[in-house]
Amino acid sequence: MKMLADSLLELVRRTSAEIPDDVHQAILTALEREKHGTIAESAMRIIDQNIALAKQKSQPVCQDTGSIIFYVDCPLGFDQLGFEERAREAVTTATRKGYLRQNSVDSLTGRNDGTNVGPGSPAIHFHQHRLPEVKVRLILKGGGCENVGTQYSLPNTPLKANRDLDGCRKVILDAVLQAQGKGCGPGILGVCIGGDRATGYEHSKQQLLRRLDEPNPNPELNRLEQDIVETANKLGIGPMGFGGKTTLLGARIGMLNRLPASYFVSVSYMCWAYRRQGVRLAADGAIQEWLY
Repeated sequence: MKMLADSLLELVRRTSAEIPDDVHQAILTALEREKHGTIAESAMRIIDQNIALAKQKSQPVCQDTGSIIFYVDCPLGFDQLGFEERAREAVTTATRKGYLRQNSVDSLTGRNDGTNVGPGSPAIHFHQHRLPEVKVRLILKGGGCENVGTQYSLPNTPLKANRDLDGCRKVILDAVLQAQGKGCGPGILGVCIGGDRATGYEHSKQQLLRRLDEPNPNPELNRLEQDIVETANKLGIGPMGFGGKTTLLGARIGMLNRLPASYFVSVSYMCWAYRRQGVRLAADGAIQEWLY
């Protein structure tokens, strides 16, 4: 169990301090696209410098180390209670070492005990599969980008959005327009079409586990993802809302069945500090492979 706690601690450290390669490449591509001498180019260059410094110093890439969300794929018989104990231990140690900021507070009193451990923190989602392996993925999702997430119920009369993919397109782009660079853009969207209010939001966050260079296996959703990014980047909002050619770095869209009476489109917004990492674990809890 100590090996597992050590592995989870390293997962937290690396997720907090290192942006995944696919995200960094998208940021570098965006930097090249921005016009030289503009505020947008300056903002993207500062972002790139921030990424390099955080990795070099093994310090959080952002002062808001965010909500701590574990996704665990595990076989039948996996000790979920034991994992939860080791995850809380790793989060407490990571906070003490400075890999995580002391960001979790009691919602009624505002008290911060300095551990990042409490009701709902960390959040752990277990998914059972028939394989013998254990995969653990972690997202650190900042509060600023969480604040601009939103959910629409179709039809939406003001936006003339009906219950179809075109209606989904309209409300997703409206979410980008309403954000106006808030949430530390350029952002990445995780979207769920369908589900109920709770499962829709949860599934939208799961979309953020996908790589930015990974095409959507559903051809219709793949085309919609590309269209959303291309159209959003023509809105002129740009990095941090300063104007420019990079409003979104990517969009990841999934779908769930829905009730005939409901048609929700849930949008989770991720900031440029797209902290997502994962590991495959050996039977003793040691890290076998990094997933991103």
